[in-house]
Amino acid sequence: MASQYAHARPAQDTTPRPRRPAYDRGVDTSLRRTLHERGMRMTPQRQLVLDAVRELGHATPEQTCQHVQRTAPTVNITTIYRTLDLLERLGLVRHTHLGHGAPTYSAEEHEHVHLVCHRCARVDEVPTDTLSGLVEQLRRERGFALDATHVALHGLCADCVAEPDEPGADQ
Repeated sequence: MASQYAHARPAQDTTPRPRRPAYDRGVDTSLRRTLHERGMRMTPQRQLVLDAVRELGHATPEQTCQHVQRTAPTVNITTIYRTLDLLERLGLVRHTHLGHGAPTYSAEEHEHVHLVCHRCARVDEVPTDTLSGLVEQLRRERGFALDATHVALHGLCADCVAEPDEPGADQ
């Protein structure tokens, strides 16, 4: 049976609002602005890749892909590589070669020198100013401007130096 009383509805707000995709909530506005200034658009994949690099600290493209696929399973490794390349050209991430495998990416503000052990593969970090003497010497003697934030030094960690040589161990 229909009610005999009319229910009044509140007036709807007809103010036009820009439509924003759900992924835009919490989007890095610096990324959006940087992309917009260069005539590019923001995509959920770009934001997810940047977020993954920041959350992981150091990550290969494969690790980044696995992290992104937890949220967006259809994102493939090709998209990850292309996005990392774009983010690096925009100055938002950088890569370092820690060994013979894929490069490791980190957020731009994450600056340090990597110390990579040949024997156990341990990676330690030291501040970039650890190399300030070398940076100055190269500039003075060679006119070379070293980017110390993009450096991995290879050798033996303190633990491996303290261990007796193992047969076949690299030094």
